[in-house]
Amino acid sequence: MPRPTLARAVDTVMDRSVVLGYTTIGLAVRRAMPGWPADPLPQALEGRHVLVTGASSGLGAATVAGVSGLGAVVHLLVRDEAKGTLVADRIRATHPGAELRLWRCDVADLDDVRRFATGFAAEVPHLHAVVHNAGVMPPERTESPQGLELSMAVHLVGPVVMTEALRGPLSSGAAGGRVVLVSSGGMYAQPLHADDPGCTTGDYSPTTSYARSKRWQVELAPLLADRWGADGTTVATMHPGWADTPGVRESLPTFRRITRPVLRDDAQGADTSVWLAAVEPAPPTGRFWHDRVERPTHLLPTTRGSDRDRARAWDWLREAAGLDAAAP
Repeated sequence: MPRPTLARAVDTVMDRSVVLGYTTIGLAVRRAMPGWPADPLPQALEGRHVLVTGASSGLGAATVAGVSGLGAVVHLLVRDEAKGTLVADRIRATHPGAELRLWRCDVADLDDVRRFATGFAAEVPHLHAVVHNAGVMPPERTESPQGLELSMAVHLVGPVVMTEALRGPLSSGAAGGRVVLVSSGGMYAQPLHADDPGCTTGDYSPTTSYARSKRWQVELAPLLADRWGADGTTVATMHPGWADTPGVRESLPTFRRITRPVLRDDAQGADTSVWLAAVEPAPPTGRFWHDRVERPTHLLPTTRGSDRDRARAWDWLREAAGLDAAAP
């Protein structure tokens, strides 16, 4: 078997096994195999502006460090400015000359998202990429100020509202902008559930609600790609594998205790987000990625939804986010 074909076969087996593909094992093996996608060029983002949400810890902080190391002017969007300042100071200490700016916003609150985006667009007319990394896993069902289930508000509706408001800056560059939505491999276990975006039926489960909102991200990414593609903006969803993030430590302590020896660190989990934001040319739009390779959006036949489900989900998102009725 030719080496590239063997490498693809090994990669696929690791991906489907989950345990091998999502851990440090999968990343180490893939990096060593022929066909590993090349790193972005040094200073690939020099002078370009990149916005990272949820930048006060974990994958968000690692994404900031990654794109800053490639020369980007990085905008850290956080809820807790004190935590964000600590991250910015730490990155400046390891990346002398890093250009970082801190912004405050609660991505769950659509009014606050619109306030932030209006001010940001007035000051930053050219935006190369936005990485929607902010995440939440509330222990009990919680609603946003607008009455949306919190996971859906933070992972889907808030990012869509923010991107809509930043279409001008994103479309201003010659090459168009990039939107990266940080999803989760946990979405593989969930169907779309277009009939229950608010997780109002059955017993509430934090992990199930989280995974469902991530499934919505991945299912609707092609439709968002069609909408924003008119501006030249590309859309990518990705999952980081199993990373030892603050969210895992706080919300999944048993899982972390069992898997800790093989969990990825923050930089390893953020690698594909940084790559998607910086590599040239821009990767194909509307796709789902892990470890720099496009991945299938379904592993189980039971999670496959119909066109009708996706249309229903899209209609709900358009209403929740206030998108115009003329959208694709």
